[in-house]
Amino acid sequence: MSKILITGGAGYLGSVLVPMLLEKGHEVVVLDSFLYKQTSLLGCCKYKNFSVIKGDCRDEETLKKALDGAEYIFPLAAMVGFPLCDSDKTAANTVNYGAIETLLRFRSANQRIIFPCTNSGYGLGQGDSYCTEESPIEPISVYGKTKMAAEKAIIDAGNSVTFRFATLFGASPRMRTDLLVNDFVYRAVHDRSIVIFEGTFMRNYLHVRDAARAFIFAMENFDSMKGSRYNCGLSSANCSKLELCEIIKKHIPGFTYMEAPVGTDPDKRNYLVSNAKIESLGYEAMYSLDDGIEELIKVYTMIKNSSYGNI
Repeated sequence: MSKILITGGAGYLGSVLVPMLLEKGHEVVVLDSFLYKQTSLLGCCKYKNFSVIKGDCRDEETLKKALDGAEYIFPLAAMVGFPLCDSDKTAANTVNYGAIETLLRFRSANQRIIFPCTNSGYGLGQGDSYCTEESPIEPISVYGKTKMAAEKAIIDAGNSVTFRFATLFGASPRMRTDLLVNDFVYRAVHDRSIVIFEGTFMRNYLHVRDAARAFIFAMENFDSMKGSRYNCGLSSANCSKLELCEIIKKHIPGFTYMEAPVGTDPDKRNYLVSNAKIESLGYEAMYSLDDGIEELIKVYTMIKNSSYGNI
């Protein structure tokens, strides 16, 4: 079993990943500022192999303490999404990239890093061609630019694996309603309608539990995967916003949607993504969009509160 440091471990992804790791017997140290006052890891406190450091991943002394003895480092701490990053560009740069620079300065060469990047770096994509790990990187948002810069620094530093995750969806103890699938289902449940801008724009999606599974897969196959970037998404879920709405409507027949004749979406991402590289190693996403929509409907029966988003 390994000792793992997870920065931002009380976030949307970390709150799913941390219990998985603890159940497998790993020792997990979470460094988190608890900015959103989340209590998503309370159920983990029963584990003797779980510890928490409340602090900022940008603080050198705090980070050095957290790194002590860690065999794996999962730098999840980030300002996630283009609206949040655009609202505070300085914080986005210092958290998404600056904190990674600091981490790389203090991390020892034998400490392994598995980093969650984003496929938003593909920007406007390659038309009808699928983006692979070799496709041009053309991020169009502060979020995409800072995450891609961090990815490059981590790969260049060595002894690391990075995932270019698709847009996540699904239930988490630290719920987010602002992610695209989660948002659309929220609106379908509570508003029964939505107006879409640029509905033909394509995205790839991935269940948050499958993203957590990817970290475990990388730990188990680290020696063969290290030094590389991997797209990681649900290959059956390269779809447009309009196609996503049609899938949601199958679960909520009273849901209506329309595409606005004028106006644009500030998030201009539009791409198809190939996940063939990681799938060739044996990783495969388990949870479909339908699985996620079904569970989100249950989630939104219980919650209706803007505090569950990052914005």
